[in-house]
Amino acid sequence: MNLEKTKAQMKKGVLEIVILSIIARGESYASDIIKELREANLLVVEGTLYPLLTRLKNEGMLEYRWEESKSGPPRKYYAITTLGKNISTQLNQDWQELVSSIDQLINKK
Repeated sequence: MNLEKTKAQMKKGVLEIVILSIIARGESYASDIIKELREANLLVVEGTLYPLLTRLKNEGMLEYRWEESKSGPPRKYYAITTLGKNISTQLNQDWQELVSSIDQLINKK
C-alpha cells in the first residue's frame, strides 16, 4: 500500500465540500482558497483547484465576477449560487453522517 497515495486520494475526495463551504462564507479569490486550504493542512496546487472551480461553475454551483487588480491582471472572484448552497448543505449533512459512521467503525471494540 502506498500510504501517501491513499492520503492524497482521501483529501481529493473532500475538496468539493470544503471548497463549497469556504465560498459559502463569502466571495473568494482562488489564491485565498489555496491559502485557507494550506492553513488547514490540505495542501492543494492550482492545477487541482482551477479545474474543480470550473466544474463547480459549469454545474451551476458557483458563479464568478472579474475585478480589476491594482497589482497585476484582473482577479476572478467566486461566489456560491443558490444551487451551490443547497448542495453544500446536503453535503455537510452527509459528511456528518459519514464521519459518525466511520468513527463508530474505527473505534468499535
